[in-house]
Amino acid sequence: MKALVPIEVIKKKILLLGGWKVTLDSDLAELYGVETKMLVRAVRNRERFPDDFMIQLTKEEVENLKYHFGTSRWGGGLFHGG
Repeated sequence: MKALVPIEVIKKKILLLGGWKVTLDSDLAELYGVETKMLVRAVRNRERFPDDFMIQLTKEEVENLKYHFGTSRWGGGLFHGG
């Protein structure tokens, strides 16, 4: 049985962008212990998720976020958290 992830760790992975609470695809995959590509592949089965569950950023949007946040871990997939 896997150990529970502390709430503080989860909270640090939730970002506020444009009034939306989002999580990077890579962070969500890490929390679930799967590869990012496997998580994204599962979400592409849209019938299982709400329409706004995943937002795919354009390359321009990713570059803009990298500029503002100074990070190289942005892959382009964001998951809406409500």
